[in-house]
Amino acid sequence: MENIMHYSGEIYSLLTAVVWAFAVILFKKSGESVHPIALNYFKTFLAIILFIPTFFLFKEQIFRNVPINEYLLLLLSGVIGIGISDTLFFKSLNLIGAGMSAIVDCLYSPFIIGLSIIFLYERLSILQLIGAFMIVSAVLTGMTRKSRGKLNKKKLFYGAAFGAMAMALMAVSIVMIKPLLNRSPLLWVTEIRLIGGIIFLSIFLILHPSRKMIITSIHAPMKWVYTISGSFFGAYLAMLLWLAGMKYTMASTAAALSQTSNIFVFIFAAIFLKEKINLQRVIAILLGVSGVFLVSFG
Repeated sequence: MENIMHYSGEIYSLLTAVVWAFAVILFKKSGESVHPIALNYFKTFLAIILFIPTFFLFKEQIFRNVPINEYLLLLLSGVIGIGISDTLFFKSLNLIGAGMSAIVDCLYSPFIIGLSIIFLYERLSILQLIGAFMIVSAVLTGMTRKSRGKLNKKKLFYGAAFGAMAMALMAVSIVMIKPLLNRSPLLWVTEIRLIGGIIFLSIFLILHPSRKMIITSIHAPMKWVYTISGSFFGAYLAMLLWLAGMKYTMASTAAALSQTSNIFVFIFAAIFLKEKINLQRVIAILLGVSGVFLVSFG
């Protein structure tokens, strides 16, 4: 038992990957009828509500006595990384499916590294450079004619573009608060970012000419089960497990293990969504995940 507890951080991080991958499958099923903006709004709102009692459970403060600029930075991070990025992710998921999405999502790591070099003055090792090249190669392999199968070329292009933009914006939202992350409780950071996301989505919906259609899509028959369960597993449970992994093991180890979610998404998509698996897609996901590990540990 003591040996298991010694690796509790790694276990939490691996569970994060599995739970998030399962949530992606649920989001894909929900997205067949629910608009990406509505789905993002619901899962963000549910996460905010569920995290409130979690603060009391862990005896942490929801509102800390810190400079207002820290709140503003976190709110902006939430606008970019949750309000915009997650909406683009759901749109991409609808267009190209979970399996292809898992390949495109590998771009998150090189985006993080690239932005860290530019804004945080971190250095890129040879292994990280090789890893980034492998990830780009994985995405290009996933977009070949044999790999996409019956997937429409136009849908693949736009889906991959939306997915890449989602990963780029997610990376921006994390790198911009990296110094703040190092000295702040992760639970507090998560909640304030969620609030930033919901504020943006609320304003966007109010101004959107098709807001009624978007909002009513949440009530899609037979999809509400996927919407609620996907939101619970993806926006709340996976986040809690990720926080636990970050707390009980090294950040680099937790990040790398969490990224194995791409493999689980790929496998779950074949099992539960009956998405096609071919040699090109297998090569692409193996290249992508291997590249992620090189980028993380290089």
